[in-house]
Amino acid sequence: MNGLPEFGGARVLVVGDVMLDRYWFGEVHRISPEAPVPVLKVNRVDERPGGAANVARNIAALGAQATLLSVVGDDEAGACLEKLLNQHSNLTSLLHRDATVSTIIKLRAVARHQQLLRIDFETPPSHEVLHAALADYRVQLPLADVVILSDYGKGGLTHIAQMIQLARDAGKPVLVDPKGDDYARYRGATLLTPNQSEFREVAGSWCDEAELNGKAEQLRTDLQLDALLVTRSEDGMSLYCPGVVQHEPTHTREVFDVSGAGDTVIATLAVMLASGADLPVAMRIANRAAGIVVGKLGTAVVSREEIILDMREEGRGKREGL
Repeated sequence: MNGLPEFGGARVLVVGDVMLDRYWFGEVHRISPEAPVPVLKVNRVDERPGGAANVARNIAALGAQATLLSVVGDDEAGACLEKLLNQHSNLTSLLHRDATVSTIIKLRAVARHQQLLRIDFETPPSHEVLHAALADYRVQLPLADVVILSDYGKGGLTHIAQMIQLARDAGKPVLVDPKGDDYARYRGATLLTPNQSEFREVAGSWCDEAELNGKAEQLRTDLQLDALLVTRSEDGMSLYCPGVVQHEPTHTREVFDVSGAGDTVIATLAVMLASGADLPVAMRIANRAAGIVVGKLGTAVVSREEIILDMREEGRGKREGL
């Protein structure tokens, strides 16, 4: 593929667990006299959308149209998350406020680019607000080209089986980023995108590539998926379609931070599919996008221009025999 399609007309609906990623950056010069732990002197605080919100942010960064549907608490963190999302003109956030819960926060303490500690704040949303979100999903579904269901296991996708069925009935491809060891609720999705450790948790270990392929095809068949994509870290990605296995090696580069890389992968896949690309081509571009984003600190995004530049640099390297 010599170029990328235009992404401006692609419309992706993202539903799932959102969270606020907070970072405390500082320096460590001593150990606490109270306990054998480092003392972090904080000199900078950063806040970024996380979870499904990071998926939507990646879609917007690529230049496509993103609509995010989720649940947050009626609190300061929820307001902060909404403010961050509203910075993107091509991202519409439909966040239901639930006064009975706290917005999910992942707080990371970082010194010299090394994470010292992560603290999580979370409570599951109420059934009432989840029913309201499902009603909004029915309204937004006809407006989307592709649907992403981003499951972080926080309770925001209680109705995921129904959402998959509604999307398929409407003729919309539905991509799922799974969580946990019970994949039965994802039955009938167009594409499932577990990473290697998530896949192993469900399918069990394997001794060689042939056994891996067999387990992947068995899972794809059992769940009635159109395709299964296993992201394999330094080993690239493997796509399993009926009768076809396609492997994409990783793009060699320094890995700085893998957090949020799965968000970038599924966002890029969705935007490519919504722009008319077929799945193998979408996988190649998503793999390239993942290679770029792991070179950034924390939950980050990749732009269409960065992908194009990466493709050009690779092409130049091949011409020069590098």
